[in-house]
Amino acid sequence: MSLETDHIVDRRRLRRKLAFWRVAAVLIAVMGVVGAALVARRSDTSLAQPLTPQISRVTIQGLILGDRERTEALDSLARSRNTRAVIVHIDSPGGTTAGSEELHQALRRVAAQKPTVVVVDGLAASGGYMAAMAADHIIVQNSSLVGSIGVLFQYPNLSDLLSKLGVKFEEIKSSPLKAAPNGLEPTAPEARAAIEALVADSYKWFKDIVRDRRKLDGEDLDRVADGRVFTGRQAISLKLADEIGREQEAIDWLAKSNNIDPKTPVRDWRLHPRFSQLSFLHLGVAKVLDTLGLASLASELELTGALQTAEKLNLDGLLMLWHPSAGN
Repeated sequence: MSLETDHIVDRRRLRRKLAFWRVAAVLIAVMGVVGAALVARRSDTSLAQPLTPQISRVTIQGLILGDRERTEALDSLARSRNTRAVIVHIDSPGGTTAGSEELHQALRRVAAQKPTVVVVDGLAASGGYMAAMAADHIIVQNSSLVGSIGVLFQYPNLSDLLSKLGVKFEEIKSSPLKAAPNGLEPTAPEARAAIEALVADSYKWFKDIVRDRRKLDGEDLDRVADGRVFTGRQAISLKLADEIGREQEAIDWLAKSNNIDPKTPVRDWRLHPRFSQLSFLHLGVAKVLDTLGLASLASELELTGALQTAEKLNLDGLLMLWHPSAGN
């Protein structure tokens, strides 16, 4: 019986060792992919053909948030020796005010070094339109949606619900406007006035950029800055955009206005590593861990990925966003 017991113990030890090394192998593989992804931060084509002239294509899609990697990639693009011009494709409802400002400034630095043209694929609203204004020429489709010039500040107010439930929220703070509004009690007039001042100041800043970049003023500026969106056709007549078309029209404009050879190849310039966020690797490693009998660790890994995704959708503060309830 003693030999059998020892044999069973040895087999269990062997299984644990095998499981350990399998997990180690998976983690080493993941680290290798992460390293490769970081190396690929800049355009693959710019690394493979550093001296071949190209028109670099940049794509901006979805919510616009603060993004250091995107800014670094755009600054690298501005310095790129083989990039002769830049075409920026935009399809975005906007995002945070700070993120939109960051993107606009980064694209302005690119436009200061390279002829830059924007193509609105479907939507350039609010912060998305702020990004579009970084270029000197904006091309839209007839059915594109453009504009939504304005700023908003949203917060839920649960005070009526809490009152019905018999829940009272109490707090001690250094001054009446500290952490106001909090959404758990009726918003004081002073707090509302403070938020309105923030919105008004940011709105003026946004309008000033529209005035300077699109050469609009007076009634012409007021007409486009009431928060609505316009079709591409309307945007042309209102001077929010310059031309109807797509990427070919962008190439034609670069050739006509900036003497860029229209036969110059157009290649994507990556704003993020090839395996940005590595979400599929999170799931893959979780599955391997689950197969190895480490279900709790697999669940923790999946939860971490979910929390990171949720954090990206956090839209506190001032927003430059069109139709936020659409789940964009």
